[in-house]
Amino acid sequence: MLDIRPFSSLGHANHGWLDARHHFSFAGYMDRHRMHWGRLRVWNDDRIEGGTGFGAHPHKDMEIITYVRTGAISHEDSLGNKGRTEAGDVQVMSAGSGITHAEFNKETENTTLFQIWIIPNEPGGTPGWGTRPFPKDARNGRFVTLASGFEDDDALPIRAEARVLGATLKAGETVTFETRRENFSYLVPATGSLEIDGQTVETRDGAALTDVERIVITAKEDAEIVLVESGPLD
Repeated sequence: MLDIRPFSSLGHANHGWLDARHHFSFAGYMDRHRMHWGRLRVWNDDRIEGGTGFGAHPHKDMEIITYVRTGAISHEDSLGNKGRTEAGDVQVMSAGSGITHAEFNKETENTTLFQIWIIPNEPGGTPGWGTRPFPKDARNGRFVTLASGFEDDDALPIRAEARVLGATLKAGETVTFETRRENFSYLVPATGSLEIDGQTVETRDGAALTDVERIVITAKEDAEIVLVESGPLD
Protein backbone atom coordinates (compact mmCIF):
# COMPACT_ATOMS: atom_id res chain seq x y z
CA MET A 1 0.00 0.00 0.00
CA LEU A 2 1.30 3.44 -1.00
CA ASP A 3 -0.61 6.60 -0.11
CA ILE A 4 0.92 9.83 -1.43
CA ARG A 5 -0.08 12.96 0.49
CA PRO A 6 0.68 16.02 -1.64
CA PHE A 7 2.19 19.03 0.08
CA SER A 8 -0.85 21.08 -0.99
CA SER A 9 -3.13 18.71 0.98
CA LEU A 10 -1.33 19.14 4.32
CA GLY A 11 -2.75 21.10 7.21
CA HIS A 12 -1.50 24.71 7.24
CA ALA A 13 -1.08 27.32 9.96
CA ASN A 14 0.76 30.57 9.24
CA HIS A 15 1.46 32.56 12.41
CA GLY A 16 3.81 35.01 10.70
CA TRP A 17 6.94 34.06 12.59
CA LEU A 18 6.02 30.38 12.13
CA ASP A 19 4.71 28.90 8.89
CA ALA A 20 3.77 25.28 9.60
CA ARG A 21 2.47 22.40 7.49
CA HIS A 22 1.02 19.35 9.25
CA HIS A 23 1.20 15.85 7.78
CA PHE A 24 -1.00 14.61 10.64
CA SER A 25 -3.74 16.15 12.77
CA PHE A 26 -2.17 18.78 15.00
CA ALA A 27 -3.40 21.84 16.94
CA GLY A 28 -6.22 23.40 14.88
CA TYR A 29 -5.85 20.92 11.99
CA MET A 30 -7.99 17.81 12.33
CA ASP A 31 -8.37 14.99 9.82
CA ARG A 32 -9.61 11.69 11.21
CA HIS A 33 -7.82 9.86 8.36
CA ARG A 34 -4.49 11.42 9.36
CA MET A 35 -4.20 10.81 13.08
CA HIS A 36 -1.05 8.68 13.11
CA TRP A 37 0.89 6.15 11.03
CA GLY A 38 1.95 3.32 13.25
CA ARG A 39 3.73 5.02 16.16
CA LEU A 40 4.36 8.16 14.11
CA ARG A 41 2.02 10.79 15.54
CA VAL A 42 3.27 14.18 14.23
CA TRP A 43 5.31 15.33 11.25
CA ASN A 44 5.39 19.11 11.06
CA ASP A 45 7.18 21.00 8.29
CA ASP A 46 8.13 24.33 9.92
CA ARG A 47 9.67 27.59 8.77
CA ILE A 48 10.76 29.75 11.71
CA GLU A 49 11.78 33.36 11.17
CA GLY A 50 15.15 34.54 12.45
CA GLY A 51 15.10 35.86 16.00
CA THR A 52 11.87 34.02 16.91
CA GLY A 53 10.86 30.64 18.25
CA PHE A 54 8.85 28.56 20.65
CA GLY A 55 8.87 29.79 24.27
CA ALA A 56 9.07 27.43 27.23
CA HIS A 57 6.29 24.83 27.15
CA PRO A 58 5.81 21.31 28.58
CA HIS A 59 5.64 17.84 27.05
CA LYS A 60 5.34 14.31 28.38
CA ASP A 61 5.18 10.77 26.99
CA MET A 62 6.48 11.58 23.52
CA GLU A 63 9.72 11.11 21.56
CA ILE A 64 10.36 14.38 19.68
CA ILE A 65 12.91 14.38 16.87
CA THR A 66 13.97 17.59 15.12
CA TYR A 67 15.61 17.35 11.69
CA VAL A 68 17.04 20.72 10.71
CA ARG A 69 16.89 21.34 6.96
CA THR A 70 18.30 24.87 6.74
CA GLY A 71 19.60 27.29 9.37
CA ALA A 72 19.84 26.15 12.99
CA ILE A 73 17.73 25.72 16.13
CA SER A 74 18.83 26.45 19.72
CA HIS A 75 17.42 24.34 22.55
CA GLU A 76 17.01 24.93 26.31
CA ASP A 77 15.13 22.76 28.78
CA SER A 78 14.22 22.31 32.44
CA LEU A 79 17.01 19.75 32.89
CA GLY A 80 19.61 22.43 32.14
CA ASN A 81 20.43 21.18 28.66
CA LYS A 82 21.43 23.76 26.07
CA GLY A 83 22.51 23.20 22.49
CA ARG A 84 22.44 24.34 18.89
CA THR A 85 21.58 21.96 16.04
CA GLU A 86 22.56 22.95 12.50
CA ALA A 87 21.23 22.02 9.07
CA GLY A 88 21.48 18.30 8.33
CA ASP A 89 21.85 17.42 11.98
CA VAL A 90 19.33 15.97 14.42
CA GLN A 91 18.21 16.46 18.00
CA VAL A 92 16.06 14.13 20.09
CA MET A 93 14.07 14.93 23.21
CA SER A 94 12.52 12.11 25.23
CA ALA A 95 9.77 13.90 27.14
CA GLY A 96 9.26 10.94 29.49
CA SER A 97 7.46 11.82 32.72
CA GLY A 98 7.64 15.52 31.85
CA ILE A 99 9.98 18.22 30.57
CA THR A 100 9.72 21.92 29.73
CA HIS A 101 11.70 23.23 26.77
CA ALA A 102 12.13 26.18 24.42
CA GLU A 103 13.30 26.12 20.80
CA PHE A 104 14.58 29.36 19.22
CA ASN A 105 15.96 30.38 15.89
CA LYS A 106 18.73 32.69 17.06
CA GLU A 107 20.05 33.11 13.52
CA THR A 108 19.40 36.06 11.21
CA GLU A 109 18.10 33.74 8.48
CA ASN A 110 14.99 31.59 8.48
CA THR A 111 15.28 28.06 9.83
CA THR A 112 13.38 25.20 8.24
CA LEU A 113 12.96 21.84 9.93
CA PHE A 114 10.91 18.71 10.29
CA GLN A 115 9.56 18.11 13.79
CA ILE A 116 8.63 14.46 14.23
CA TRP A 117 6.77 13.01 17.21
CA ILE A 118 6.78 9.27 17.91
CA ILE A 119 4.63 7.57 20.53
CA PRO A 120 6.89 5.72 23.03
CA ASN A 121 6.55 2.06 23.88
CA GLU A 122 5.61 2.92 27.46
CA PRO A 123 4.63 6.12 29.29
CA GLY A 124 6.86 7.79 31.86
CA GLY A 125 10.59 7.43 32.32
CA THR A 126 13.35 9.95 32.93
CA PRO A 127 13.30 12.76 30.35
CA GLY A 128 16.39 13.46 28.27
CA TRP A 129 17.83 15.38 25.32
CA GLY A 130 20.68 14.93 22.87
CA THR A 131 21.97 16.18 19.52
CA ARG A 132 24.36 14.77 16.95
CA PRO A 133 25.82 15.75 13.57
CA PHE A 134 25.01 13.54 10.59
CA PRO A 135 27.06 14.69 7.56
CA LYS A 136 25.04 14.44 4.38
CA ASP A 137 28.03 13.00 2.50
CA ALA A 138 27.84 9.91 4.74
CA ARG A 139 24.31 9.27 3.45
CA ASN A 140 25.12 9.37 -0.25
CA GLY A 141 23.20 6.59 -1.98
CA ARG A 142 22.14 4.89 1.22
CA PHE A 143 20.00 5.24 4.32
CA VAL A 144 21.70 6.14 7.60
CA THR A 145 19.85 5.68 10.89
CA LEU A 146 19.55 9.01 12.71
CA ALA A 147 17.43 8.04 15.73
CA SER A 148 16.42 4.60 16.87
CA GLY A 149 14.74 2.59 19.57
CA PHE A 150 16.97 -0.41 18.82
CA GLU A 151 20.19 -0.78 20.83
CA ASP A 152 22.29 -2.15 17.97
CA ASP A 153 21.81 0.99 15.85
CA ASP A 154 24.49 3.69 15.91
CA ALA A 155 22.05 6.56 16.33
CA LEU A 156 20.45 8.93 18.81
CA PRO A 157 18.34 6.80 21.17
CA ILE A 158 14.55 6.97 21.41
CA ARG A 159 12.15 4.92 23.52
CA ALA A 160 9.97 3.57 20.75
CA GLU A 161 9.88 0.68 18.34
CA ALA A 162 10.88 2.99 15.52
CA ARG A 163 13.71 4.41 13.45
CA VAL A 164 14.30 7.77 11.79
CA LEU A 165 16.58 7.52 8.75
CA GLY A 166 18.05 9.87 6.16
CA ALA A 167 19.47 9.42 2.65
CA THR A 168 20.74 11.64 -0.16
CA LEU A 169 20.42 10.54 -3.78
CA LYS A 170 21.72 11.91 -7.05
CA ALA A 171 19.31 12.15 -9.97
CA GLY A 172 18.80 8.67 -11.39
CA GLU A 173 20.10 6.84 -8.30
CA THR A 174 18.01 4.12 -6.67
CA VAL A 175 18.01 2.99 -3.05
CA THR A 176 16.13 0.03 -1.59
CA PHE A 177 14.78 0.03 1.96
CA GLU A 178 14.03 -3.34 3.51
CA THR A 179 11.27 -3.42 6.09
CA ARG A 180 8.70 -5.81 7.56
CA ARG A 181 5.22 -6.20 6.18
CA GLU A 182 3.59 -5.28 9.50
CA ASN A 183 5.62 -2.06 9.84
CA PHE A 184 4.53 1.43 8.90
CA SER A 185 6.91 3.63 6.88
CA TYR A 186 6.48 7.32 6.11
CA LEU A 187 8.92 9.29 4.01
CA VAL A 188 9.27 12.88 2.85
CA PRO A 189 11.76 14.28 0.34
CA ALA A 190 13.11 17.43 1.98
CA THR A 191 14.43 18.36 -1.47
CA GLY A 192 14.03 16.85 -4.92
CA SER A 193 11.45 14.41 -6.25
CA LEU A 194 11.24 10.63 -6.17
CA GLU A 195 9.56 7.72 -7.88
CA ILE A 196 8.13 4.87 -5.81
CA ASP A 197 6.18 2.04 -7.40
CA GLY A 198 5.68 4.09 -10.55
CA GLN A 199 4.29 7.09 -8.67
CA THR A 200 5.95 10.48 -8.19
CA VAL A 201 6.58 11.96 -4.76
CA GLU A 202 7.40 15.66 -5.03
CA THR A 203 9.41 17.82 -2.64
CA ARG A 204 7.80 17.87 0.84
CA ASP A 205 5.01 15.47 -0.13
CA GLY A 206 4.40 12.60 2.28
CA ALA A 207 4.42 8.94 1.25
CA ALA A 208 2.79 6.47 3.62
CA LEU A 209 3.56 2.78 3.11
CA THR A 210 2.60 -0.45 4.83
CA ASP A 211 2.06 -4.12 3.92
CA VAL A 212 5.36 -4.10 1.99
CA GLU A 213 8.74 -5.74 2.60
CA ARG A 214 10.82 -3.63 0.23
CA ILE A 215 10.59 0.01 -0.81
CA VAL A 216 12.45 0.89 -4.02
CA ILE A 217 13.08 4.63 -4.32
CA THR A 218 14.49 6.31 -7.43
CA ALA A 219 15.49 9.97 -7.46
CA LYS A 220 14.05 11.88 -10.41
CA GLU A 221 16.35 14.75 -9.39
CA ASP A 222 18.90 15.24 -6.60
CA ALA A 223 17.01 14.46 -3.40
CA GLU A 224 17.34 14.51 0.38
CA ILE A 225 15.02 12.00 2.06
CA VAL A 226 13.82 11.53 5.64
CA LEU A 227 12.03 8.30 6.52
CA VAL A 228 10.35 7.04 9.70
CA GLU A 229 9.77 3.31 10.16
CA SER A 230 7.74 2.10 13.12
CA GLY A 231 5.86 -0.87 14.39
CA PRO A 232 2.08 -0.80 14.78
CA LEU A 233 0.45 1.19 17.57
CA ASP A 234 -0.96 -1.36 20.01
